[in-house]
Amino acid sequence: MSIIQEAPLGQLLYFITGGKVFAYPEDKPGFEIPWEHVTVAEKTADLETSAETPDTTALPEKDPLDESTRPPAHADGNGLAHVPTTRSTEARPGLTRSSTTSRSLTREQTLPYSPERFDVEQSESLERGHSSIIVPQKTSDGVVLVDWYTTDDPANPQNWNSWKKALVGLQIFLYTFAVYCTSAIYTPSQEGVMRQFGLTYAEGSVGLSIYVAGYGIGPLIFSPLSEIPIVGRNIPYIISFTLFVILCVPTALADSYASLLVLRFLTGFMGSPALATGGATMQDMYGLLKLPYALTAWVAAAFCAPALGPLLSGFSVVVKGWRWSLWESLWMSGPVLVFMFISMPETSSANILLRRAKRLRKLTGRTDLRSQSEIDQGNTTLSKIIADQLIKPTEIFLRDPAVFFTNVYTSLIYGIYYSYFEAFPLAYIGIYGFNLGQLGLVFLCIIVGCILGSATYCSYVYFYLEPDIKKNGLRAQEHRLVPALFSSMLLPIGMFWFGWTVRDDIHWIVSVIGLTFFAMGAFILFQCIFMYLPLTYPQYAASLFAANDFCRSSMAAGCIIFGHPLYVNLGIGRGISILAGLLCGGVLGIWALWYFGATLRARSRFAI
Repeated sequence: MSIIQEAPLGQLLYFITGGKVFAYPEDKPGFEIPWEHVTVAEKTADLETSAETPDTTALPEKDPLDESTRPPAHADGNGLAHVPTTRSTEARPGLTRSSTTSRSLTREQTLPYSPERFDVEQSESLERGHSSIIVPQKTSDGVVLVDWYTTDDPANPQNWNSWKKALVGLQIFLYTFAVYCTSAIYTPSQEGVMRQFGLTYAEGSVGLSIYVAGYGIGPLIFSPLSEIPIVGRNIPYIISFTLFVILCVPTALADSYASLLVLRFLTGFMGSPALATGGATMQDMYGLLKLPYALTAWVAAAFCAPALGPLLSGFSVVVKGWRWSLWESLWMSGPVLVFMFISMPETSSANILLRRAKRLRKLTGRTDLRSQSEIDQGNTTLSKIIADQLIKPTEIFLRDPAVFFTNVYTSLIYGIYYSYFEAFPLAYIGIYGFNLGQLGLVFLCIIVGCILGSATYCSYVYFYLEPDIKKNGLRAQEHRLVPALFSSMLLPIGMFWFGWTVRDDIHWIVSVIGLTFFAMGAFILFQCIFMYLPLTYPQYAASLFAANDFCRSSMAAGCIIFGHPLYVNLGIGRGISILAGLLCGGVLGIWALWYFGATLRARSRFAI
């Protein structure tokens, strides 16, 4: 029920009925704010047993939120301030906990992916074990910062059970898959589009390229939008994805080449929140130790979906015509939209606490109850958002060697991946005589490579990285690049293997094995870099991801256009060799980043 309550359907019914349907605890008669029952007597009793604090038996009966009467807190090794705990002297409806906690720092106030956040997560994980009431902080100007009610507050996405997190993760997976699959599902239709509108091959390729450009530009807008507390994650998801589904209809019915391109661009643009915010949703629910597993599943959807697109439409387009693949996008994304509308809960803590603060003000009539996100939002201006999300990432990209290299390197890999949609028809239709349906089967090697890469990376995290972090804490960020040192070598190896074994006197399966190595190496490398960047630049993590996606998508859009003439004029072997040679330079770059990374960070004005 809580899933539907926080989902768009539940929020819509809540708004229409004025809070009568899917009501929150604050909306129900007799609700009492948990922290208001934390009496001075309870704190005093606890202080009498604490050797760290002075005698407080003469404390005056004042508001327990008043800093002047609050018992001194002791700081733990993680920088959290805790009020000593005590047994409750009275039973309270709906509460089974027996202690109180006061935080000077909460996870929602820390930087994403930072070592500071890891320390807070570890401390909060321990707090959940004894379930205590959280006493909110009061600012110097008298504002009470609304926080979670308890350390195991079910409204906190970090406290959701594994099944609820998995359900949310599944929806993000399906959402991402539908958006990315729609890009390459067009590929088998390209020949039909060319015949329909009298196009050259390059013009026909723009139908794929323009879609990729659309979902590369979208995150520059949707990523900062989802970080605004009053907006949250779900509003950009649902509104944009609804438009995505609607646009699938006129795209399939397009009666001119120009309208097809415009609609393909808009569809890609509207699907981009899957990439702009999908990782942030995973971060909302999972701590740093478990986040790599969640991100692996999410990235797998984005990595595998384009490869499955030609398979899903290859056989049907031959019989039903080129429009059929575009209708398949509608049939695939429509049910996902309904699923998300019914059961996709809001995961942004800033948004959840902001709405809680509004309900508490309505309940109590007190204007001093505000969430931290409301205060932060009040200090945010449009110019600051533009500077943080557009200008600053560009500055970092141009002035920081590590960011410049990783953006260029990942863009090159992504571009080569999409150039395969031009190379494969030349190789497997032109040389081996495959039909469109059989050509789609070749792309399954990307799926196999992704599975192997996921298994390898997750094994590394589970058997080595996670135990190492628990034992030694977070090491230098370059420690995350260790798997990339070896996986980067698989990229040029796989490409040379593919390029020079695509011959009519060599069985087609030999070249497919080379492609599998490429896919495996690329997947592991992306995972490593996408964990390295936010640990190094935590305050710019969201905008750097959006900028990286823009660079990758721009390169991919260009590779789709120049890939075909490159492979036709030079031959697949020579064309692939040129690109593989560039990736050999990437191998040297990754090793250099691992070796000199600490020195570069020490000189960088942006890195931590």
